[in-house]
Amino acid sequence: MRGPATDPRTTAGHRRARRTAGTLASAALLLPLLGAAPSGSTAQASSAQLQSAFAGAAATYHVPQSVLLAVSYLQSRWDAHGGAPSVSGGYGPMHLTDARTAIAGAPHHSEGTEDARGDSSRAALHPDTKVPENSELPARLKTLTKAAELTGLPAEQLRTDPAANVAGGAALLAAAQQDLGEPLSNDAADWYGAVARFSGADDSATAATYANDVYEVIRGGEQRTTDAGQQVALAAQPGLGPDKDQLRRAGLRTVSAAGTECPATVSCEWIPAPYEEFGEGDYGNHDLGDRPASQSIKYIVIHDTEGTWDGVLKMVQDPTYVSWNYTLRSTDGHIAQHVKAKDVAWHAGNWYVNAKSVGLEHEGFLASPEAWYTEEMYRSSARLVAYLAKKYGIPLDRQHILGHDNVPGTTTSTIPGMHTDPGPYWDWQHYFTLLGHPFRSTAKAVGGLVTVLPDFTANRPAYTGCVTSGEPCAVHGSSEVRLYSAASETSPLIKDIGLRPGGADSTIDVNDIGSRVSTGQRYAVAGRDGDWTAIWYLGQKAWFKNPQKQPTAVNASGLVVTPRTGLAEIPVYGRAYPEKEAYPTGVPVQTVSPLPYKLLTGQEYAVGDKVPGEYYYAPTFDTAPHKVVIGKDMYYEIQFGHRVAFVRAADVRVLSSAS
Repeated sequence: MRGPATDPRTTAGHRRARRTAGTLASAALLLPLLGAAPSGSTAQASSAQLQSAFAGAAATYHVPQSVLLAVSYLQSRWDAHGGAPSVSGGYGPMHLTDARTAIAGAPHHSEGTEDARGDSSRAALHPDTKVPENSELPARLKTLTKAAELTGLPAEQLRTDPAANVAGGAALLAAAQQDLGEPLSNDAADWYGAVARFSGADDSATAATYANDVYEVIRGGEQRTTDAGQQVALAAQPGLGPDKDQLRRAGLRTVSAAGTECPATVSCEWIPAPYEEFGEGDYGNHDLGDRPASQSIKYIVIHDTEGTWDGVLKMVQDPTYVSWNYTLRSTDGHIAQHVKAKDVAWHAGNWYVNAKSVGLEHEGFLASPEAWYTEEMYRSSARLVAYLAKKYGIPLDRQHILGHDNVPGTTTSTIPGMHTDPGPYWDWQHYFTLLGHPFRSTAKAVGGLVTVLPDFTANRPAYTGCVTSGEPCAVHGSSEVRLYSAASETSPLIKDIGLRPGGADSTIDVNDIGSRVSTGQRYAVAGRDGDWTAIWYLGQKAWFKNPQKQPTAVNASGLVVTPRTGLAEIPVYGRAYPEKEAYPTGVPVQTVSPLPYKLLTGQEYAVGDKVPGEYYYAPTFDTAPHKVVIGKDMYYEIQFGHRVAFVRAADVRVLSSAS
């Protein structure tokens, strides 16, 4: 319970004179001045305008500037995103939420025919469940309305004017501070409770995690140039220690983390996916296992939800639907775990990958480029992935940390229906920087491999199909680079005969991954021509623009595979299944079916793991007949196209990329 406003405090900040609620009322009269300069003014053109807006709002609302800057950094990294909303309807540098204006009706990347389970030993799973609408918006999704009330500014100005948006955030912090009975102190240490409240979280664990992250930003300091060219800096205060006891007085509910498999640095709760039997032999929505004792966990698969938090949680609790291991909330990075790591969730559309992976769904939308993710969700996700990677020995690279769009189809017929999330607007370089493994050059110019590494903000390829088929998407930074059949942007795009068996050209549709590569992926160099670099891709020589002044790839080293001497071509597979002799009685043999692509002599592809053929037989609710079948035939995972693939070790030679 919160103490009365007149209670004495023992810290220096609490001994300062308390300001009255009238401060907010008088401050509101000053706020229109922050956005009053005409659009063409020198002040607006200045790269320091946003920094000045933080200083002005902090002074007006008596919020420490360091607190205001750190909260904003954790929300948006100080980006304004051109006034476009985040995935949860948050606007501007302060991520003021107005979910009534959030995107709706965007094309769903899951409208294809992907069988999320991806196990050909049983009937394909195509659930009909749709993401339900939220009947009532939680408070965390309505902060812009409250900011408008506090400041007297129109909601539209708070959405589109960064200075007004910052002022709205300052007003919310000041209101939270006063509601907690705390002084409007100029000591950042006195604002822990208000920062926790600002997160919008309704539980103490999530609010505390958020506040701890804000104070970590203050202690370490930050500086960057925003998406609008604004230079913003926050000086480090390494010795700052907040008054964490304020959180106890904030009146938030307690959520138990019991049963979860999460690091202590995130907020996590257990919302189980049901393992239930229904109908005649039907059950869902995952399979029990004994990982890693029975089989290794080699992959972490990154998804986006294509729906909002509350609706998606209802879906994963439906026994007739699919499942994944974790869901992450955009507003505050809160995590819900649904399936234990020892069990197999149905999420990636490839049973081999499902049986060896953990799936993370992030609240978001692939086909809405401006629907950005918060920094707090990126950080929470990176902490969870780092924890899982350490626990299960998973390397932190793009051969093991896959997007759903990097998971291959299991057979030729499944390729066109495979999902394409998280898509081109997921910032892989920032994500791996948070993981402590940023991508960088690992070889001299003579290296035989490249790592795809465009500047996310400056790399802005055109896409279509975000709202209406064929219509241009909003221009936005991207992690992906387009591939051409020759060293010219007027030449045809690379063809993908798996996606288009008739040989039709690839397109620039946001869901068409047939002719593009993604940040962090490594490919063998096939040629260079001025500002252009060629790589081996889907059995073809594929060219991408790689100018020295604005490179889209850096040189790398490593191992590659090429067909064994004497073989003109070798098959490529979407799963590493055992040879038929490995299957015991009672377990139906799974066909080792190649994909339609060929790896030709003279071509090279970057190598991931060498693994035995493996199949987890688990088509029944009763776990007694479940078996893990491991063969003697070995495979290499390779970066073959946008998706990974597998080749038999007996078919290839392994070489150094420098050879």
